[in-house]
Amino acid sequence: MSQENEILELKEKIAYYERIIKTMSTPIIPSIVSKTIMIPIVGYMFKERFENIETQTLEYVGEHREVETAVFDFSAVSLEDIGTFDFNVLAISISRLNSSLRLMGIRPIYVGFNPRFIREIVHANIHVELETYNSFKVALNRLLSEMNQTISSKE
Repeated sequence: MSQENEILELKEKIAYYERIIKTMSTPIIPSIVSKTIMIPIVGYMFKERFENIETQTLEYVGEHREVETAVFDFSAVSLEDIGTFDFNVLAISISRLNSSLRLMGIRPIYVGFNPRFIREIVHANIHVELETYNSFKVALNRLLSEMNQTISSKE
């Protein structure tokens, strides 16, 4: 195999793996709560990744018109994962996602924000109007309560 062919093959493999990573970095999970999806945000956060989350979510709700609520869970994002992210850019990105979903008739909910992230947003005087809860469980219980439903456990 010539060196050029080998380089071309390696570039194709890299592109293939980048597509896999991009797809796996935004899992969208139907929730046990009717018409609700969950988007767990895990790991390192950077502008392009958040743009991918936004794109994937908007495409999903565009294809699945029954979805009324999207819950974004930031619980697994550590301080190190957002350490180099410009908090202003992240706040603006979240605000843009929030506005886009609302325009589509989707109720966006955010859970598990890191205290440092919240502090940076407040200190930067960035006004972001979001519906937030401290955990996914609290958000789901709220949604179930609004629907007059509960989850029964058989113990």
